[in-house]
Formats: sequence, structure tokens, C-alpha cells
Amino acid sequence: MSVCMSMKRRPGAGGSGRNQPATPQRSAYDKALGLLARREHSRKELKTKLRQGGYEGEETSAALDRLGEQHYQDDDRFAEVLLRSRIAQGYGPVRLRVELKSHGVADARIRELLEEAEVDWDASAAAQLRRRYGGAGSADPAERARRAQFLLRRGFAAATVRSVTHAEVDEAADDMS
Repeated sequence: MSVCMSMKRRPGAGGSGRNQPATPQRSAYDKALGLLARREHSRKELKTKLRQGGYEGEETSAALDRLGEQHYQDDDRFAEVLLRSRIAQGYGPVRLRVELKSHGVADARIRELLEEAEVDWDASAAAQLRRRYGGAGSADPAERARRAQFLLRRGFAAATVRSVTHAEVDEAADDMS
């Protein structure tokens, strides 16, 4: 028994692409505005994405200036949103400082933001330990060291990690910033 299936083509679907107009490339402003519609971006991050998209330096700078003037892009707002988000995800101040710095936020502004956040870093670190390992502590030094490394990777200061895990932690871990 032979089955015959007919396939109908939709106009413009597949094929050789003939008779289809080329879509014009969006301006740097439109591209950046589209990126900002999805989430906040730092000026540095937008500049990088636009350059990777093939936009020239002058067009990129003009677009970023215009977005700043219109308050669509604001590095302070970006930093505040990023900080709140990362604190809610359970990251520590060392990690936050490094991440904000990578986005071009000034050191003085990072200090201000961390102070304004008024986070109890010991409580945050303890909450991360409970989430990851449950409520029970550990008497095993190797297990305490493993827990300490977990908190250090999340960006908590060595003093905080020491007080929460009671493990020996190298002070060099604080030098990540």
C-alpha cells in the first residue's frame, strides 16, 4: 500500500531566498534599546555588545550617550539592580565587588552600594550553608573545610567564613578584590 503525502509550501518559507528583500541592519541605538528592553546593562557591557555586533565606535558612543540622556541606560541603576539580585542569590561582598568592577563601576560607588545594602553577611553565609548542607553542623575538619571553600567561592570574606564554619581559612581569600 502506497501512501502519498502532499507538502504545501508556505510563501517565503525555505527555498532559495529569491525575491525576499534584505532586512536592513538596525542602528546601534535600536540594537542597544532592544538589549535594555530585556534587562539592565552597564554602559561598558552595551559598548562591548555593540562592537561585537559590528557597530563603529562613533555610532556606538552616540547611541550610548543618547540612551543615557533619555535615562534608558544608567550605570547607577544597573549597579543597584545587579547588587540586589546577587545578594538575593546568596553571593558575598567579595564576589559582588569583583562583578561590579568588571562592569566599570567605580570603587567608591561600589563601597557606597555595599554600605547602603546593609546586609548581615554572617547571616547570609549561614543561610547559604543551610540551603546547601542542611541545618546540622559538622565536627569533621575536612567537611568544615569543604563548607568553607563553598562560601569562599560564593564571595564571602574569610572572617565571615571562619565565624560561620569554624574552619581555618587563609586570609589570602580576601585579596580577590
